[in-house]
Amino acid sequence: MFKKSKHGIQIKSPEQVDKMREAGLVVGRTLELLRASVQPGITPLELDAIAEKAIRGEGAIPSFKGYQGFPATICASVNEEVVHGIPTDRRKLREGDIISLDCGAILDGWHGDSAITVPVGEVAPELTELMRVTEESMWRGITALTVGGHLSDIGHRVETYVRSQGRFGIPPEYGGHGIGTAMHMDPWVANHGRPGRGPRFEAGMCFAVEPMVNLGTERTKVLDDDWTVVTIDGKSSAHFEHSVAVTPDGPLVLTALDGGESRLKELLGDRPQNP
Repeated sequence: MFKKSKHGIQIKSPEQVDKMREAGLVVGRTLELLRASVQPGITPLELDAIAEKAIRGEGAIPSFKGYQGFPATICASVNEEVVHGIPTDRRKLREGDIISLDCGAILDGWHGDSAITVPVGEVAPELTELMRVTEESMWRGITALTVGGHLSDIGHRVETYVRSQGRFGIPPEYGGHGIGTAMHMDPWVANHGRPGRGPRFEAGMCFAVEPMVNLGTERTKVLDDDWTVVTIDGKSSAHFEHSVAVTPDGPLVLTALDGGESRLKELLGDRPQNP
């Protein structure tokens, strides 16, 4: 049995958050390995094999493989692919591409979920800026995860930052989610909206915060494989994600190797964080 809030959101005990942290670290370490492996000439399918070997090598299970029929360990979305790209060997990564790598793992029944976007060699300045804005908007959203805050504060902070940086598209139909004993749990976490709305945060709640930001239009479509989401205008998209626990001391970033301490200290000051 698990404790739930009045809104049905799963609330973990401190011991259960510790287990979530272990699952998150498997994902974090796997993504760092993938980041180091991205180079011109490698295929998304080769990256998928690296990820599966790393996850299983830590005694965990890939969350994505077989999930609603998804055939791979990671989602690998290249350039105009926003999310849910299926890794294949039909294309090799080229200098100037960007690739979003979304990874999940289950350890002792608990889920971790995180994503990064990685440049392939040297990329155009506008792509570097797109990745910077997307990642920073994620961190701004994470700062909202404090006891007593509201769910909509996450999306408000994400959107406010993105809008302040230029004309980018935020696909409104995609966002984050609750996470715990399942990969996708209620509630849905929008990347836009007004603050101060929705359930209040309580210690032990865990969420995946995951902005997707497009270089052009917010409009997207799903390809014939029923998974891969692409931008309508063919311009590139970036995706960053961390799984985060609400604690009495502030957000604990479960999938960051340092628990998010370095970035959150920059954004929140010297308030203590859980390493």
